[in-house]
Amino acid sequence: MNRVNKLIVISVLAASSTAVFAQGYNGPSTTTVAPANNYTGPSTVPSMTAKQLLANGTDKQYAILTGKLVRHTGGKHYILADTSGEVPVEISPKRFPTNQTIDANTTVELAGKFDKERFGTSKLEVKQVKVVSK
Repeated sequence: MNRVNKLIVISVLAASSTAVFAQGYNGPSTTTVAPANNYTGPSTVPSMTAKQLLANGTDKQYAILTGKLVRHTGGKHYILADTSGEVPVEISPKRFPTNQTIDANTTVELAGKFDKERFGTSKLEVKQVKVVSK
């Protein structure tokens, strides 16, 4: 077998094995992510207000915010408002719950990682969106 064929075979095997492992894996993981959507047990991730997060949050800190997505500012960028103020959030479309409409009157709980910027705008990178009430 020549070199090109060997590289092709190795590439195909590596790609297919990665896809198989990713699809059905339900075991433990070493990656740090927010709890799964159906987890209802205790959590050590603090529930905060927008004002507390912006004033006291540290870079890469996980936090939970409850409020309303009052504005979409383009792409994956939104503004979450609660009784204390507003905070920019970044939400990938895949994070939104399926078959649920979220508008400016929907109360949501957002769990994610805080991206604290020294210069510029700090934001919450959302890992989970949960509808609290409409």
